[in-house]
Amino acid sequence: MDDNRTRLPERHERKYWINKGDLALLREKLKQVMAYDSHTDENGEYFIRSLYFDDAYDRAYYDKLDGVQDRDKYRIRIYNMSDSVIFLERKRKVGELIQKTACRIDRKLADALADGDAACLLEYDEPLLTDMYVEMRTKLLRPRVLVDYVREAFVFPAEHTRVTFDKQLATCPGSTDLFNPELLTLSPLDDSKQILEVKFDIYLPDYIAHLLADTPAENCAISKYVLCRRFEPLA
Repeated sequence: MDDNRTRLPERHERKYWINKGDLALLREKLKQVMAYDSHTDENGEYFIRSLYFDDAYDRAYYDKLDGVQDRDKYRIRIYNMSDSVIFLERKRKVGELIQKTACRIDRKLADALADGDAACLLEYDEPLLTDMYVEMRTKLLRPRVLVDYVREAFVFPAEHTRVTFDKQLATCPGSTDLFNPELLTLSPLDDSKQILEVKFDIYLPDYIAHLLADTPAENCAISKYVLCRRFEPLA
């Protein structure tokens, strides 16, 4: 995770289903050429919780299912259940590429947004927060679902390459209690399924591409948000 994000460049993002055995084999290969993200713990992991937003018609949900090429998704993201670093992010799909815009927010604002309070956004002079205020007022953007998972992250400097294993995907139906560590969660996935993500700027370095090519994994348009909404009512 990067504590200084603003508007990041458009990047490639590929997602795959991978089983635990193949993940373990790929991990050992990646360790030979990539480093763990500097924010990870001694196991190369950190915990992510995101609170995703959608509008009155659940357009983010249905646009994903329909394969709409240009779409936005808003979320609040925290790490390791701490409120020391909180990001509001907009993930934008631009054709085949992904662009993220993010800004640091404080606990007060995060709590207000988790309660669906748009007025608090007017207290800040930040373009992303202004955009979210407009979405909340005009499209009734509201918090919809929590998404939890453990991320194991490898990085490589060429093309800002990242390879991540996202494990233990879970949600707590009906809750937007972002900072509550005691929530009872359940997983939308079979226990054998894990998510492999590969991100890079323009091209994937050959040696990493070769490692991935030898790994049995199913390329798929995976959305953690959509998976976790399966337990929630839809418009």
